[in-house]
Amino acid sequence: MQFDPFVIPFNIGLYFILIYAVVRSVRWFSNLSRPDKLRLQRGFFGRAFGQSLKEIFMESLIHRKILKSNFRLGFMHMSLAFGWFLLILFGTIEADIFGEKHLNAPYKAIFFKFFNPDHGRAGFEAAYSFWMDLLLAFILSGLLIAVIKRFSSKVVGMKKTTRLRVLDKVALTSLWLIFPSRLLAESFTSGAYGTGSFLTGFLGSLLASFLPAQQMAYPFWWLYSLSLGTFFILLPLTRYMHIPTELFLIFARNSGITTGDQPGAFTEIQTYSCSSCGMCIDACQLNFSAGITNIQSAYLLKGIRNNENVSDIAFNCLMCGRCDQVCPVGIELTPIRMIRRRAGETEPVQTSIWKKYLPDRLDIMPVKTNGKTSYSFLPVEEPAKTDVLYFAGCMTHLTPAIGNSMVRIFDASGVNYSFMDAGGGVCCGRPLMLSGQDREARELINFNSQLIWKSGAHTLVTSCPICYKVFKESYYLDVEVLHHTQFINMLIEEGSLKLNFLRKKVVYHTPCDLGRGSGVYDEPKEVLKHVVRLQNTNFENEKSLCCGGSLGNIKISYQEKNKIARDTAAELTRENPDILATSCPLCKKILAGATETKVADIAEIVAEAITVPMLKKNTPKPASCLRKNVIVY
Repeated sequence: MQFDPFVIPFNIGLYFILIYAVVRSVRWFSNLSRPDKLRLQRGFFGRAFGQSLKEIFMESLIHRKILKSNFRLGFMHMSLAFGWFLLILFGTIEADIFGEKHLNAPYKAIFFKFFNPDHGRAGFEAAYSFWMDLLLAFILSGLLIAVIKRFSSKVVGMKKTTRLRVLDKVALTSLWLIFPSRLLAESFTSGAYGTGSFLTGFLGSLLASFLPAQQMAYPFWWLYSLSLGTFFILLPLTRYMHIPTELFLIFARNSGITTGDQPGAFTEIQTYSCSSCGMCIDACQLNFSAGITNIQSAYLLKGIRNNENVSDIAFNCLMCGRCDQVCPVGIELTPIRMIRRRAGETEPVQTSIWKKYLPDRLDIMPVKTNGKTSYSFLPVEEPAKTDVLYFAGCMTHLTPAIGNSMVRIFDASGVNYSFMDAGGGVCCGRPLMLSGQDREARELINFNSQLIWKSGAHTLVTSCPICYKVFKESYYLDVEVLHHTQFINMLIEEGSLKLNFLRKKVVYHTPCDLGRGSGVYDEPKEVLKHVVRLQNTNFENEKSLCCGGSLGNIKISYQEKNKIARDTAAELTRENPDILATSCPLCKKILAGATETKVADIAEIVAEAITVPMLKKNTPKPASCLRKNVIVY
């Protein structure tokens, strides 16, 4: 027997999804920019191709990243993805070796037992049947975990799982039915013919002992085919579109294509690559500290896919990057959220950011003349030439002890420097970007860039991680941009800064924009190790907690922000350190109000440890540094 009508639903679904995936991929490729098309083409014929195949195997099938962070969840995903892949692979080989002919139609491999009910009685056939039963058992074990997880996520160590739409539920139900229906179809067939191995053979014999196995098998073959066909047809309309899309994403990413700051084909590819696994929900502090469970990246991407208004979701985020770190697919979640913010209503949001967080710094806001942004109200002088330019930033001006400490460090090391924004100046531009006002931000960036260029400095030092990230990524400067922890570490290594050991126990909080945002993890810790006893926490490096005071979120209340700050401070101070150290003025300001433990910036700790200040000639004492011996632009 070569064909049976029950295979029709499977065939329709299979060819539909294959055609759809090819058409969609061609469309995405055609919508890529010309440079990205060239990158992708080169990627298929270079090292990127091998890297992509390796990543597909390790992440899309094995789910290595999830396994490392959550074994139970990783096993669940691996058993379904890798197990199903192996079942198809070895089923195809089985049909080719033991079938009536080679190069069979796909349905022959999927429904092999129906067309070859006598297969597996002895010898190599029996061994192969054992292997196929083992693969099916492997998948069913993961499926059992998946079913339990949907009703109790704690089984796999998760606090929350994503909420599903109706179509997602239908697709999920069809997916759940695929493997149990195969088990029953093969078991009844084995029971009728006395074949099968340890799983299908045993269950088949048991069922055949009190049920008409021959008659019962056929309805389950239909159910198996209908489940597969339904799942394939619903796949493009549901979260399961991530299965084929993720393959395209991996090849594109390894070819060098990135998100950028504008929507496009690659952004859409990433959006459809989200599996709604829920890992971003568990990682989000708005979830486990503030109890906000409907704004995480999984819901943002789902809303984008469904053409919903996601403005509220886009703006209700700390922009801390914790979700980016745990996403098993590697989707650039924060850049996508920034793109959606640019697409929203932004003017009221931008103004409220400044009024809420920087009430004393409204002098740095641009004025509009005839509808055009202008910074002409600021005094502009020809800056003196200098080697190092120090940019404190808005938040450092609100925590002046950091600025004082930096000038003390500059003076003690004998550095030829100037203080770029001691008298006010303008912001780096980040709040404007966060509110979606790119044009105004670009005008501000051009204004600052001229000042930096005219100074002739070869190094720009910032105390604020936000400023550091913006100067590094959004400015086009012919200078080395360093965060002050990097600069201090350099001074220590070259012997320009002599420090005492303070013998204090210190824990270090890695700021979001400095750590996950910019990849600066080691230098701050190296600096601290020179002057204090550094203690480890459960939230090191990429796992670092956000302080909660992010300028990226103006949607949540003060009480919710404070709750996040208290939870973060409590986690970091469990071992009762003498100092909770950070390297961000905003983090210092927020955490200081959330704990009884002393909170200090690394610059303050280093300034305290300086042995013999080597003050330059005619340099005033550090206490007056913010207004004297500086160049005001």
